[in-house]
Amino acid sequence: MNVVLFDNHYRNHLLPFTYTRPQADIRIGILTIREKWEKRLGVKTSSLTEPYLSKKFPLKTTEKNLLIAGTLCPTDELVEAVKSLKLGQTLVKNEEILAHCVENIPQQLNDYSGKKIEFKENIRVVSQVWDIFHQNEDELLLDFGLITKGKVSQPLSKTNVLIGDKQNLFIEEGAIVEASVINVKNSKVYIGKNAEVMEGSLIRGSLALCEGSQLKLGAKVYDSTTIGPHSKVGGEINNVVIFGYTNKAHDGFMGNSVIGEWCNIGADTNTSNLKNDYSEVKLWSCAEQKFIKTGLQFCGLIMGDHVKCGINTMFNTGTVIGVGSNLFGSGYMPNFVPSFLWGGPKGFQEGYIDKLIAVAEKVYKRRNVVFDETEKNILFEIHNYLKNNQETRLPNLIIL
Repeated sequence: MNVVLFDNHYRNHLLPFTYTRPQADIRIGILTIREKWEKRLGVKTSSLTEPYLSKKFPLKTTEKNLLIAGTLCPTDELVEAVKSLKLGQTLVKNEEILAHCVENIPQQLNDYSGKKIEFKENIRVVSQVWDIFHQNEDELLLDFGLITKGKVSQPLSKTNVLIGDKQNLFIEEGAIVEASVINVKNSKVYIGKNAEVMEGSLIRGSLALCEGSQLKLGAKVYDSTTIGPHSKVGGEINNVVIFGYTNKAHDGFMGNSVIGEWCNIGADTNTSNLKNDYSEVKLWSCAEQKFIKTGLQFCGLIMGDHVKCGINTMFNTGTVIGVGSNLFGSGYMPNFVPSFLWGGPKGFQEGYIDKLIAVAEKVYKRRNVVFDETEKNILFEIHNYLKNNQETRLPNLIIL
């Protein structure tokens, strides 16, 4: 069975993250949605996504194709239902299309439906950006069981203090954990391959510290947090999802937030996740081009890939930052900063795509990753698209 994970009608609601990746490559829990499906199905998947992303995420087709919505997180029951589909059948849940089994991929996939098979169990769909941190705990616990099943954890050094059942802690090969306090009561802590927890760190799970990542000296980490691969985190964080290859290495608070790849958070940067009047947080929707209700009291920062911010940057409750922006200056940043802007509260300048490319080449090289023409072209495509179809500017956004 050839498995294809397809972008669906939620794509624009998951911007700015889906500017640079298919929906299935969003990280929630320990794994990305793609990695969850591949681990459960035992196969490699391909993507049906935007044309400009297709070189990096190519589509593979065969005589029989199983198409699965890229925002759909798998469960045991869902995997069995998907695997049971026959040619010409579509799995649905209350009219929500979950999967198709087809011979040829329809040109208008969103309009296609085969013979409908109703799925009666619960599902988890990532349909809004805040779902990523809001549902992270549940997915983290599922991924923990999936990843650690049948495996033996590396022993925890005696320099540490463990609170709770040691079965709730798993340390992969090559990981280093020293002189830290780890609370796994009613939670899980996963330390990935070659990750490091430096001395003095305080961890209250659940936490996923993925491969090659670091918790810096004296870091304070609260529950429902995922630090994606090859990232560095310090200061205080609570219910944060970092996709990977991102640094928040210094002091400062961040809560109820989602941070993309290749970002750098300056020292003493702080994010507010609660309004002074305790009211519901609204968040900028790139799909609806306006601020919309989240239904949440706690909501911090949504930051797309390749964003950099200077020291002492202040982000207000419910802030969205687009791809490739470079932020600096005193005062609170606007609640929405579109992609590819440089500046801060005193004003922004547009463009700088060539500078962004030059910086990206340097940061990729620092992580021994090649910034090739494919990566470069994706950023140029996004930049050119947004230049011709500008994201709506806030009335108080000063463009110099």
